[in-house]
Amino acid sequence: MFTGLIEEIGKVKRIEMFTGGIRLKISASKIMDDIKVDDSISINGVCLTVVKIDNDGFAVEAVGETLNKTAIKELKENQLVNLERAVKLNDRLGGHLVQGHVNGVGKISNIQKLGENYFLEVLVPPQLTKYLIDEGSIAIDGISLTIAKLSGNKVGLSIIPHTWKNTNLSSKNIGSVVNIETDVIAKYIEKLLLNKNQNDKEPFSQKWFEEMGY
Repeated sequence: MFTGLIEEIGKVKRIEMFTGGIRLKISASKIMDDIKVDDSISINGVCLTVVKIDNDGFAVEAVGETLNKTAIKELKENQLVNLERAVKLNDRLGGHLVQGHVNGVGKISNIQKLGENYFLEVLVPPQLTKYLIDEGSIAIDGISLTIAKLSGNKVGLSIIPHTWKNTNLSSKNIGSVVNIETDVIAKYIEKLLLNKNQNDKEPFSQKWFEEMGY
């Protein structure tokens, strides 16, 4: 589990292919004092397991479903990546609950500089929009952000200077792909409501609303 507060910007130093997957060597410094083999690390919002540690970084591996569902497969050597260690039970939850289980890949469609701030628009997969609301939470490449504007499958995000400087967003361009994770609470609510309604022919039918007291 993560919070969406990026601890460090790392760099992809090397990408190695093996049967069924890839191994990424990531350079890092700040987080290296408290990680070990088998720890979970969020890399651009994807929860991966540390398989090796050396003097200037660590290595992780990604296979199968992770490569199919995320933008990890699009990474190139020397590309900047957002890093966050798994949250400890006694840590503050400064962002929102982020699992590191990416729901889909989005694309940046607009970047505007507004004074010292930035405004980004990201096109998300249409099937994810049901989990999004104005002023709700979303993780973009592992960054906990608040939705400023929602129009169809276009998500507007206001980025403060601190976030712009201390994440990989400053290295993004229009057309860049990003990992999307929607709020896990919204997904649990949907599951509960659909289970409640499993005997009805239509989700959220008149019968369901009557049973709920509406």
